[in-house]
Amino acid sequence: MRRYTTQDLQDWITDSRRKPLIVRGARQVGKTWLVRKLAEITGKQLIEINLEQNPELRSSFNSNDPQKILRDLELKMNLTINLNESILFLDEIQAFPELLAKLRWFYELLPALPVVVTGSLLDFTLAEHEFSMPVGRVSYLHIEPLSFEEFLLAKGLEKLVNFLQDFQLMETISSGIHTKLMTLFYEYLVVGGLPYAVSTWIETNSLLKVSRAHNELLLTYRDDFAKYAGKISTQHLEEIMTAIPKSLGQKFVFTRVNNDVKIATLKQALNLLCKARLCYKIKATAANGLPLLAEVDDKRFKVGFIDVGLVSTFLGLRLDQLELIGDINLVNQGALSEQVVGQLLRCIEPSFIEPNNFYWHREEKSSNAEIDYILQHAHHIIPIEVKSGATGSMKSLQLFMHLKKRKLAVRINSDLPSLVDVNAKSHNGEHIHYALLSIPFYLTEQLHRLLQQNNKCCFSA
Repeated sequence: MRRYTTQDLQDWITDSRRKPLIVRGARQVGKTWLVRKLAEITGKQLIEINLEQNPELRSSFNSNDPQKILRDLELKMNLTINLNESILFLDEIQAFPELLAKLRWFYELLPALPVVVTGSLLDFTLAEHEFSMPVGRVSYLHIEPLSFEEFLLAKGLEKLVNFLQDFQLMETISSGIHTKLMTLFYEYLVVGGLPYAVSTWIETNSLLKVSRAHNELLLTYRDDFAKYAGKISTQHLEEIMTAIPKSLGQKFVFTRVNNDVKIATLKQALNLLCKARLCYKIKATAANGLPLLAEVDDKRFKVGFIDVGLVSTFLGLRLDQLELIGDINLVNQGALSEQVVGQLLRCIEPSFIEPNNFYWHREEKSSNAEIDYILQHAHHIIPIEVKSGATGSMKSLQLFMHLKKRKLAVRINSDLPSLVDVNAKSHNGEHIHYALLSIPFYLTEQLHRLLQQNNKCCFSA
C-alpha cells in the first residue's frame, strides 16, 4: 500500500532538526507497517524492539546515557548499530511508558540516531503518565485509516488519483468518469480504510471475506477492552461501541445507550474509547471566530467511528444495496455520508496536527438549525453541508450564512462539482448572498486546494 504519511516520515528523517517521533493512532491503522516501510525506502537498518513481546530488553534503558543503552542493545540483540544507517524503533511502548521520558536524552545527546515510538494504546500512557514528558524534545505524527485516495492507490488506480489532484473547477468531469469514481466510493464505504480490510478486498474481491476481516478487527478491539477498562465494565464499553454507528449524525445522548446505567459511567466508557481512538467526538462550536476549539460546547457533541467500513458492517450494509439506492445521503438517513466525510476531513490536515471535527448547532424555539461540519481554512470559517438538496431547501445553511456573515459555503454530495452564487432571503426578509462550492464525495480530500484556488472569487468583498 501507499500512504501519504510515508512522505511525512521521509521529511522527518532527513530534517536536520529532527526529534524523536511519537506515532499516534488506533490499533490496526498501520503504524508498524509505516515505520518498516520507512526503513525499506531509506535503506536503513531497522532496530525494531517490541516492548510487549520482549520485556527482557527493558532493562537496557535503565541508563540515561543513550550510548550505554545502544551498547547494551548490541550485546543482547547481537547486532551493530550504526547511528547514521539505523532507525531505532520502539513498538508497543505502553508496556514500558517510563521509556518515553528517556527520549529527551536521545534528542539532546544522540541526535544522529532516528528514534520512532509507537503504541496501540499510547494515548492512555500520555494522559496518565507519572513521569516527566520530554516536552519540546519530541515530535508527533497522527495516523488515520486509509483515505479514499489512498484506497485508490492501494487498488493501483494512480491515474484516477492524479486526476483528482489536478482537477480544476472550470473543468468538466465526464459522466463516465464521475460514475466510475462514485462506484469506487461505494466500495470505500463498504470496505473502509483499515489496512487489513483493504488488503483483503484487493486480494480476494470477496465482500464476505471483507466482512470477516471487519469482524476480526472488531474482536481485536474488544480484546483490548480488558487492558484499559479498569473499574469500568467491559459491557459498558461494548454498549457504547455498538451505540455509535446507530447514532451517527445525531447529538450523542447517553440515556439512549443504557438508561439503567449512570451517565458518569457511560461518559467514562466513551472517553476510554476515544483515548483508544476507536471513535472521536465531533464538537459543537459557536463558529464566531478562530480557533474553533475556543468556542466548543462541551455538553453537546456527536460521535464518529474509527472507520466507515466497520460502520457498514455494524449496520449490515452491502455494496449492492448502496449501488441500488444510488444516493449515499439516503442511506441511514444520511448518517453514513456524514461518517465518511468526517473521516476524510481528519485526513486533510497536516499529520503533525491532532485531528479535530466540529459542527454548528442552534437551538431556538422558532429556528433550530445544524451545520454538519465546520472547517477552518487558513483564517476563514467554512460551513460544510453533507446533502443533496437544492440550495433553496438548505435552511440551516441559509441561517448560518445570515448570522455569521460568511461569504463561502461548501456542499458535499453525489453530484458533479460546481461553484454558484446564492441569492436568498432570511426568515426576516434580509438579503443573503454567498458562494456555494459543491463537490462530489470523491473530491473531499482536495477541499483545501479547491478553496485556495478560488480564494479571490470566494472571499473577496
